[in-house]
This record gives sequence, C-alpha cells and structure tokens, in this order.
Amino acid sequence: MQACPSPFSLSDHVLSAGRATPDKIALAVLGSARADRWSFARLEAAVLGIAAGLLARGLQPGDRVLLRLGNTAEFPVAFLGCIAAGLVPVPTAEGLTAPELDRLVPLVRPAAILAAPGIALPTGAPCPVLADLAALMDHAPGAHEMGEPDRLAYLVFTSGSSGQPKPVAHAHRAVWARRMMWDGWYGLRPDDRMLHAGAFNWTYTLGTGLLDPWAIGATALIPAPGTAPEALALLMKRHDATILAAAPGVFRKIVAAGAPLALPRLRHALAAGEKLPETLRARWRAATGTEIHEALGMSECSTFLSGSPARPAPEGTLGYPQPGRRLAIVTEDGVEVAAGATGILAIHRSDPGLMLGYLTEGAPDLPLTGDWFLTGDLVSADPDGALRYHGRRDDLLTTGGFRVSPLEIEAVFQSAPGVSDCAAAAVAVKADTEVIALAYAGTAAPDALAALAKTRLARYKQPRLYFPLPSLPRSANGKLDRRALKRLLTEMT
Repeated sequence: MQACPSPFSLSDHVLSAGRATPDKIALAVLGSARADRWSFARLEAAVLGIAAGLLARGLQPGDRVLLRLGNTAEFPVAFLGCIAAGLVPVPTAEGLTAPELDRLVPLVRPAAILAAPGIALPTGAPCPVLADLAALMDHAPGAHEMGEPDRLAYLVFTSGSSGQPKPVAHAHRAVWARRMMWDGWYGLRPDDRMLHAGAFNWTYTLGTGLLDPWAIGATALIPAPGTAPEALALLMKRHDATILAAAPGVFRKIVAAGAPLALPRLRHALAAGEKLPETLRARWRAATGTEIHEALGMSECSTFLSGSPARPAPEGTLGYPQPGRRLAIVTEDGVEVAAGATGILAIHRSDPGLMLGYLTEGAPDLPLTGDWFLTGDLVSADPDGALRYHGRRDDLLTTGGFRVSPLEIEAVFQSAPGVSDCAAAAVAVKADTEVIALAYAGTAAPDALAALAKTRLARYKQPRLYFPLPSLPRSANGKLDRRALKRLLTEMT
C-alpha cells in the first residue's frame, strides 16, 4: 500500500473526493419525519464551521472533546469538525448512563462536551458543555489543520477481554489505511449508495457507513433512529441501495419472514461485529440472490481480514488478509504456529491502521509481543491462505478439562427446527463447577435439541442446560452481548 502522504488530515482526506461533486448527496437519513439530506458542499461547510466555532470558544488543538450526541447526522459532522480543528473527539454510545460516563471521564480528561438534548452527561459537568450545534455549524468556516499522519486524531472506547472500558488512541493515518478495505472487502465505487444499519456513533457505522463512502465520493444512507430492521428491505429498494452493511443480527431479522426480497440495485452486503453463521448467509443468498462478504476487525485496527466481491471467502472461512495487511498466526509468545494449526491472529506493528495504543497517563501504550499485536481471535489457515475463525480466546468455554469454542456448538443448532437464534455460554451450577448451556429463541423443545446434540457433538461439547428465551441479549446494533447472556443464565440457574 502507498504510504500515507504528509502533511495529512483525516477530515480533509474524508471530504476531498466530494469537492469534485459538491451538489451530490453525501448523506441521506432515511425514513425520518423531515427530509435530512446533506450534499458534499453542505457537509464540508458544516464540518469547517464547527472547527472554527470550537476554536473561537477557546479550545486549543490537542484538547479532547467528549461527544454526547444522539443517532443523528450531527454526530459525524461534530466528529470531523473536531478533527479539522486539531481537537481530539471522543465518541461515546448514546445510551451510556451518568455513572458509566463518570468512569470514562477521568480516562480522557475532556476540555469540553458536545451535547444534544436528552442525552446523559457526566455528573457535575467536569468541563464546559456546548449544546449549540446549529450555531457552531453556521460559524464562518475554518480550515483543516494539516500535520504529521502519526499524530493523535481521535479516541474510541473498547472493553476488549477485560470488560473494563479502555480508550483506544488512533492516528490520522488510520483513515488512509482504510483504503485497503475498498477492494479487500467492500468492492466500493464512487457511484455506490451504501446503506449501513447501525447507529451513527458505532465505530462500524462511522467507518464503513460514512467515512469510507465519503472518502471515495459515494453516498451514505443511514436509517432514521427507531427504524425497525424489518423495514430495511423496503428502504433499500426505495433508495436504490447498492451495498448493505450490518451486524449479523440485523440480517437475521430482515430474512425472518423467509420470503424472497426484491432488491434490484443491491450488489452485495457486508457483515461485521460478530461471526456470521453460515446458515444465515445461505438464507440471505436464497432471499436476495446476493452474497454477504464478512470481515473480522476490532476497535484497535478496524477490519483487516475479509472476503470481497473480487475474492470471495471459501465456504466456512473468513476470507483473506486484505491486500497490504501483514498478519500472522502465533502462539502466546508471538511465535508463528505450524501450517494449519490454530493460534492467535496477530497484526504487525507496522500496519498503518493499527492504533497508537491504549491511552495512559503518558504516551499511548501499544502492547506488543515481539513485533506483533495479538488480537485475541483464534484462527487457522487453509492451504490457499484463507483463514478459519475459532472464536475469541476469552470466549472459549472450559468443560471437563477441554477448551471449546461456543461457535462450534452454536453451529449445530442454528439450522435446527424451531430455533431462530442461539448462543452457548458457560454457567456455574456449583461454586467450582461450570457447565455448557444453550440459550435459544424459538419454539424448539429442550429434549429435541438435546437429542440433536447427541448426534452432532462429542459428549464434552454437548450443552447440559437449555434455556428457551423470548430473545437473546443484543446491542442496539444487533451484536450478541455474551457477558449479559452469561449473567442472565446465571440468574436463571
């Protein structure tokens, strides 16, 4: 991949392609009560207005700005506006409570908060709260601050395997590295109309649904807040969506009725956020006649492994490292495993999309094992280089001395009659004893599922408990919340 140019600005790069077509729609919010359409010219004017307005209110380049904004277009505009001014935006999920925010604020020490009405704020307002977004956008525009591509651009939070939020520090060059996804995952073109089904302030939506389409001059389509997943097919048809991006849970709801879907302009779909079940992929293909191309990624490096229209993933695999990525499969000590063996997927420290590190009191700390950042994802490689996913290292279930991936168990039940959704978890039945449990939504009887398990799974992999639930705990973006599921099943045991 060509090196990131210098000087460089993330916001300038994202908006530069749109200057050739200033009147083209950059963003359309679909299904809202009022038309919400942003041309590329309007988008950049609002971004640079916020940039100048924030500096006029006394903020200094390098200051951190906590974003407490809802699922509206103002969120990405504020994000890019901060970056254009040389400020460091800190996006946060709309649903966070004041106590949760109180735990985050000391980690990032914001100089200001950009807030929307009705969104929770930290207790005691530790810094100025700016709520006049419209006035900021109408400010006389400033300019994009240019500088070294390795300088800090933004912070996002991830809990990783610890369950505790950690601020991830990303450089401006991170958006340049995303160009590896254009061909390595998306098959993205300037004439595309990309519909992303997630919330604006989810990093998957922010990158795949907004920044990348804009950087190539394409149109981003986002459903209005509250849009039911079942309504997405009609929105895609009405608005000529050519690519759909979503979490697997959203695809599951779109095809729940089992009827064919007429989407004449849709070229393909993109999935990330959690592993896509092969049964769901097949149901989508049958309903739409299009493929879902899956990617594996993380907040620390976005996506780096995927199938694509140009090189689809062989059945049962995640696909291939995106062109330009340097990945390896290693042991806990950073030693590459033998061909075909399962190990930890690792990213080389030279990858331009890799974070600067986790924010600490001093400089960002990048935890490395030798020259590798260990993702925690367990994979193995086929002879042709395609990688097979075996789950998260921290998600593995331990039973009878064996380590078992929940994905292996779930795959048995995903196509079972009467099961619309399922997940495996370890549940404590005594102080020192855990067993495998299966939670599922649907009408299947536990006895029938237990009988199926006996024919498809070794004894130590078979669930000992079955929990029929109205639905599995999932985030607003459709991602399975395994920690919440384990808590729920523990309470029910």
